[in-house]
Amino acid sequence: MSQLWQARFFTTVNHLRDLPKLHVPEIAFAGRSNAGKSTAINLLCNQKKLCFASKTPGRTQHINYFSIGGAHVAQHRKDATIVEEIRALLVDLPGYGYAEVAGAAKNHWNQLLGSYVQTREQLTALVLIMDARRPFTDLDLQMLEWFAPTGKPIHCLLSKADKLNRSECADALRQTESVLASYVDAEGQRFPFTAQLFSALKRTGLDEADLKIRSLAGLETEASNDSGATE
Repeated sequence: MSQLWQARFFTTVNHLRDLPKLHVPEIAFAGRSNAGKSTAINLLCNQKKLCFASKTPGRTQHINYFSIGGAHVAQHRKDATIVEEIRALLVDLPGYGYAEVAGAAKNHWNQLLGSYVQTREQLTALVLIMDARRPFTDLDLQMLEWFAPTGKPIHCLLSKADKLNRSECADALRQTESVLASYVDAEGQRFPFTAQLFSALKRTGLDEADLKIRSLAGLETEASNDSGATE
C-alpha cells in the first residue's frame, strides 16, 4: 500500500497568511482547470472523493492541503502531539485558465499561486498536470516561469494519455522533455524537471507517478509496486 493512500484533508487556505506553520515537505499539484488534476490526485491517493472533481472547471478556488501521516479526519489537526507525526503535505492548487471565472477572482488566484510557488519555503516540488493533447499552454509556461528560479524539482504528468495513440504519446512526451530541457541555471545546468505519460482512466503511469511523488516528498519508496496500482 502506498503511503499516499494515507492522505486526509488537513485545511483549506485562501490567503498566504493562513498557510500551515508545519515544516514538512509540501508537494503541490498545479494545472489548468480541465487538465484532470483532481482526478489524478484522487487516483494517486486511492480515494474517490478526496479532491472535488467538479463538472464545472474552475470550481476549486482555494489552496487545499492533505496530510500524509498524523492527523485523521476525526482528530484535531492543531494538536501538537498529532501534527508532529505528519510526514508530508499534498497541496491542491486552484486550477487556472477557466474563462468564466470573474476577473477579480482570477487576479486573486494569480497572486496567490504566484506568491506560493515562488516563496513557500516548505514547497519541495511541483507536480504540473497538463493535458497530453495540449501541453504547455501559455498559463502552463507561466507556472514554469514562476517556479523554475527556485531550482526545485518539477514533475509533469501528461494526463489523458489514453486519448492519444502510441505515436502521439511519444511525440507529446518528446515535446515536453524538450521544453523542460531548455530551462537551465546560471551555470548552464539543467533544472531537475521530469515528465511522464499518465491516464487516470487506464491507470497508465500510476506506479511511476506514485514512486516519483513519494521520492520527492521524502517518503519511503522500498518497493515501486506497493501502491497496488496496475498499468
